[in-house]
Amino acid sequence: MAGALAIALLAVGCGAVGRDANPGNRSPGVATVVRVIDGDTIVAKVGAREERIRLIGIDTPETVDPRKPVQCFGHEASDRMKSLLPPGSSIRVERDVEERDVYRRLLGYIWRRSDGLFVNRAMVADGYAHLLTIPPNVAYTNDFTRAAADARSSGLGLWRACPHE
Repeated sequence: MAGALAIALLAVGCGAVGRDANPGNRSPGVATVVRVIDGDTIVAKVGAREERIRLIGIDTPETVDPRKPVQCFGHEASDRMKSLLPPGSSIRVERDVEERDVYRRLLGYIWRRSDGLFVNRAMVADGYAHLLTIPPNVAYTNDFTRAAADARSSGLGLWRACPHE
């Protein structure tokens, strides 16, 4: 009996390798896009509340910070996010270890429910976003790293328009 329990615990432990190794409640939630703020932040209706959601693992050129000028390819990144998630889009939000950032925005990985598109990854893969890894929220870092390297080597999006990046 003890041997079977040890094997079961080992199997459970092995299942925690990789993407699922991070603790925390990552159960998906369903939300509806209200508006896009910029290339890496949206407002969505989550239950009865509107929430600002900051996409984990990516960073797009600045367009809305009043302290900074609009950065190279910022408008294009915002427009791309608007095309991926127009108002009314149904999305699935997955959390990582931390629920919110220092600005009280909900942190999330976003999937478009209509076709399963992983929006965070698409923004990086298509050259509209840089990789931004902030531990402990690292569930998809390897995937984003590969996507960013491919976009950069292919000269996609901001990598072509902003050579100093």
